[in-house]
Amino acid sequence: MRILHTSDWHLGRSFHRVPMLDAQAAYLDHLVGTVRENAVDVVVVAGDVYDRAVPPLSAVQLFDDALHRLAAAGVPTVMISGNHDSARRLGVGAGLIARAGIHLRTDPADCGIPVVLPDAHGDVAFYGLPYLEPALVKDGLGAAKAGHEAVLTAAMDRVRADLASRPDGTRSVVLAHAFVAGGEPSDSERDITVGGVAAVPAGVFDGVDYVALGHLHGCQTVTERVRYSGSPLAYSFSEHAHRKTMWLVELAPGGGIGAERVDCPVPRPLARLRGRLDTLLDDPALERHRGSWVEATLTDPARPDEPMARLLDRFPHTLSLVFDPERTPQDPLASYAQRLRGRDDQQVAEDFVAHVRGGSGPSERERTVLRAAFDDVRVDDAAAEVSR
Repeated sequence: MRILHTSDWHLGRSFHRVPMLDAQAAYLDHLVGTVRENAVDVVVVAGDVYDRAVPPLSAVQLFDDALHRLAAAGVPTVMISGNHDSARRLGVGAGLIARAGIHLRTDPADCGIPVVLPDAHGDVAFYGLPYLEPALVKDGLGAAKAGHEAVLTAAMDRVRADLASRPDGTRSVVLAHAFVAGGEPSDSERDITVGGVAAVPAGVFDGVDYVALGHLHGCQTVTERVRYSGSPLAYSFSEHAHRKTMWLVELAPGGGIGAERVDCPVPRPLARLRGRLDTLLDDPALERHRGSWVEATLTDPARPDEPMARLLDRFPHTLSLVFDPERTPQDPLASYAQRLRGRDDQQVAEDFVAHVRGGSGPSERERTVLRAAFDDVRVDDAAAEVSR
């Protein structure tokens, strides 16, 4: 069976205020073309179809058009909701849509109920694990605690139990939206940390033939059977070195896996430039970035006059301007910036406690209180999206 694995479309998202709808439409044209040209048997979409719970009408229309085209091609599609999607909105009409070969899996209670699709060598069971917000799904799944590993383990227990009840030789594919240990994140994924932990071990998915992951935006192989397709378009400058692709997976009769990457269209390359303004304006080696979307980090000790206007003269598609002045190690602003760089909300909060106490950081009990507060805010946000 030939499977096209994609995820993280984020329909409706902009890139630094540049609308991406045309680029997303071009990608979906490419997806449908890839399905036809490569005789794809099944398309799997591992979450974050939309960029937000209530997407703009233009994004909904684009999604609707893509579904009609896939259905018209006669190629079954299995799709799950991600942490950016509203599971309830995405899943509306799932029973009716399934009659056209579009299978939406957005309800955690259905984790152990597969979409069974046959090929010449037998059945393949596709299990959809939508994004599982631990505090919201723990009780329903019977998980031991409210953590990502616990709820995914509970969901996979249901998958393995159902698979064990099926005829010998039934192959299996799991779609999941999660941060799996060994994956490399970028700046454009929404934080899903719970209790200080975001990643789950790949071993949670043991026992199935292929795991089609979504959430991380870089295409990557966690293990031979556990892969991220990544987003088809770049949504942050941290993705400037990404090669945007989909996985074309060959699922052999005995469950063996072969996979190759299919490149996605690039609307415009990304460039991250760093240096003093005069250097960026005069360096002939940077001429190749004239047509790129540019993020420029200026290191001038003093802020230059009209830097954005001057950059736009040379790089017409400059979208982001960052100031990171060169400073001596003794400069107090330099040490403060170094302390903040790469630190998450929990760490910044702990640093603040230490600062106001004259260097005495929070106790373990206080760290737990801070962590719980951040978790509560994130869960409240997730619950609000679910109720929309």
